[in-house]
Amino acid sequence: FPSHDRRRGYNFFTNAAHATHIPAHTLALIVGSIIFIAIGFAYRAKTSAVKNVVIPDKGITLRNILEMLGGMIYGTAKSVMGEDSAKKYYSYIIFVFFFILLNNVIGLFPGSYSPNQILNTTLAVGLFTFFYVNFQGIRAVGFVIYMKLFAGPMPALALLIFPIELISVSVRPVSLALRLRGNMEGDHMVLGIFSDLVPYFVPIPFYAMGLFVSFLQAYVFTILTMIYIGMATAHHDHGEHEHHH
Repeated sequence: FPSHDRRRGYNFFTNAAHATHIPAHTLALIVGSIIFIAIGFAYRAKTSAVKNVVIPDKGITLRNILEMLGGMIYGTAKSVMGEDSAKKYYSYIIFVFFFILLNNVIGLFPGSYSPNQILNTTLAVGLFTFFYVNFQGIRAVGFVIYMKLFAGPMPALALLIFPIELISVSVRPVSLALRLRGNMEGDHMVLGIFSDLVPYFVPIPFYAMGLFVSFLQAYVFTILTMIYIGMATAHHDHGEHEHHH
């Protein structure tokens, strides 16, 4: 297992990995996915029970926190992609944000471990986003037209531009994966070192910083996802806009 598994005296996922022969990051991802699904069911049950879903709960509740974050992401999506695209692709965008955020935060708990510290996890999310973005682009304009977009506006330079554009798009999931993995690895390593050296109340500011970094990395990944979706479907949206006029 990676050396950062030993950053604290006890780690639940590392110990469980030795017993089950399943990698620690896989176990952490399974637990994170279960928690993610459980929170989704809890939110659905809560909103189904209230009479008027427009009225928020009193105080700080799970529903209020989720809706505040969801509203923030939707507002960002409208600014980046436009209102029509934000509505169309919001379900995937909010899934990416909450899934990454939750799996980032898991690593802040003592004796725990973030699956996003391993490249396998972040690369999987990056590849999933890559396939989703290109699928939506092909779905929007058709396969032939979508491929033509990689050739550029000048037919004479198509043979040169096409492979360059193809490589540029293909490295996006790797870029997303490395950025997320590197930042989460660095943040949790710093937190682990200070927790070992100065336990009890001293590391509290570093936990606050860790929470902020966990949020920021999920937010950055989500914004880049919005940008990529917007770029892949922009010609379709522009065509629809002109058609309506």
